Amino acid sequence: MAPPLTPPPDRDVRTPKLRCPPGSVDCQVHLFGPASEYPFDPDSKYVSEDALPEESIRVQDVLGLDHAVIVSGGGYGMDTRHLCDVLRRFPDRFRGVALLPAETEQREMERLHGLGVRGTRFVSERHGTHLPQISGRVAAMAAELGWVIQFYPGQGELESFADRLLALPGRIVLDHFAAIPSADGTEQAAFKRLLTMLDTGRVWVRLSGPMRVTKEDFPYASVAPMARALVAHAPERLVWGSDWPHVNMTGRAMPNDADLLDQMLEWAPEEAVRNRILSDQARDLYDFPAPAGR
Repeated sequence: MAPPLTPPPDRDVRTPKLRCPPGSVDCQVHLFGPASEYPFDPDSKYVSEDALPEESIRVQDVLGLDHAVIVSGGGYGMDTRHLCDVLRRFPDRFRGVALLPAETEQREMERLHGLGVRGTRFVSERHGTHLPQISGRVAAMAAELGWVIQFYPGQGELESFADRLLALPGRIVLDHFAAIPSADGTEQAAFKRLLTMLDTGRVWVRLSGPMRVTKEDFPYASVAPMARALVAHAPERLVWGSDWPHVNMTGRAMPNDADLLDQMLEWAPEEAVRNRILSDQARDLYDFPAPAGR
């Protein structure tokens, strides 16, 4: 049985109210296609229409962003060919985070580094056993290269992975609010554990994918208290991502990316803090250059 076709993003991206600072980075996009050249992994839970780098750049330009991080999604499994080809074509615009097999060799990681890969991603088994689980060996090689280690737990699984993650070397980025269900609020044990992880100075959270931690439609009201609490507790350990083109939104309202970016006005109302999240911290994590004029 063929996997479902994920709905496309809202193509009519509006100009946001938020004015991004120079060097701003969207720290998570997924890119796909052309489908004729890059088939989906047979174990992928979805297939997508083409989401090409040129379209991503157009969206970034409308939003006022200068760069984006291509995070390998489950669609291509652990095949890095598409990611590498995009990084070759747009070296100044994108960096990459790769899904890598546990047997990956250092030489291959060095090759990927030369193309602009700056992170490796592990996921919980809930996101697919065809995707990489936590590997201390891969994490150690990644840390040697200065890469981040991104982890996407299943919803509500953070506590069961926290100690394993903290035992890894290097910097750790937790995807999508660490997959903590927003309906349970900021007093839940998982959220308190997240705050202690941030206090180590080695863990970052990506303010992205609010639709991944709630069944609500935009504006995902239950996510706002969690976002504001993270900004209040550790603004220096946060980055932002759009999660464009928002795969696996079947049966749900598709958000406009301008509205998603404008949520930062509510989540981080202090401009200096917001600018660090959108630009300075993101560029540092993913090795983008300082914007011209700085």
